[in-house]
Amino acid sequence: MNKKKVVVYKQLAPELLAELEQRFAVTAFDGVNDGNRDAFFAALADADGMIGASVKFDAATLARAERLEIAATISVGFDTFDTGYLKERGIALTHTPGVLTETVADTVFALILASARRVVELAEFVKAGRWQASIGPALFGTDVHHKTIGFLGMGRIGAAVARRARLGFAMNVIYHDLHPAPAVERDYEAVRQPFETVLAEADFVCVLLPLLETTRHLVDAAALARMKKTAILINGSRGAIVDETALIAALRAGTIAGAGLDVFETEPLPVTSPLTGMANVVALPHIGSATHETRAAMAATAVADLIAGLEGRKPAHLVDDSVWTARHR
Repeated sequence: MNKKKVVVYKQLAPELLAELEQRFAVTAFDGVNDGNRDAFFAALADADGMIGASVKFDAATLARAERLEIAATISVGFDTFDTGYLKERGIALTHTPGVLTETVADTVFALILASARRVVELAEFVKAGRWQASIGPALFGTDVHHKTIGFLGMGRIGAAVARRARLGFAMNVIYHDLHPAPAVERDYEAVRQPFETVLAEADFVCVLLPLLETTRHLVDAAALARMKKTAILINGSRGAIVDETALIAALRAGTIAGAGLDVFETEPLPVTSPLTGMANVVALPHIGSATHETRAAMAATAVADLIAGLEGRKPAHLVDDSVWTARHR
């Protein structure tokens, strides 16, 4: 009996790769680049499953994978896939929610603290030998404790950040989401508000939404103009939810006070981007889940789901259950 074929397009820990190789015929790539792109597509042509992250799969690309049954992305976000095409083809897609919640929440709160207290800017100030006397008001930051934090999106990560904000820093929590979050309201005294109210009242506006057509450039020039001049924008979800051109203009004009960003419209962030030269911007290289422990757990979760799917068992973390149900009636 021929083994099913799997294409790996992100480096896996040796034990995870060995687990796949025991069951399937595996072709592994350490990422996809100009040097191996043709070989990757050739391998994908007769693959039954694939696993990896950070590669864009539009309909035209997926059409090359004529035998594909399941794709496992080592991420919570799945906007790199044309999910409509996957559903049309009956191809299952899994992701890794939950396992990275606390780690991403740590990163989001690090951005809040670093932006408010100007940590990066002042650390560089010291390293450059410019600390010659006690600093004055020109270098003061702003408090985080007892301020109002507003969330655009209140899912698992939002709830974890809200816990840190309310219980750790006595912050007032408000949020906008299509659906109420009763546990967050009960446990952290959060108040669900209209989109415009969150923008207008929050001292820190945290973007924690999935990237969909309805959320692309949701935070545009008009939204930024509604924010307080003293407010700081935090984006720990997807770069394209924020109109980057509008954000740069707002930061330059003093429409808002600053931004803490882990994600960008173009990644890696071009060195020519004005954001790289702004003192009131903390910019990180998309490190939300980037700890040894969490990345290992994410990869293990994705591998387990891929194995389950290819062996005919329902994976635990399907993006769309209906695709699996329709295929396995």
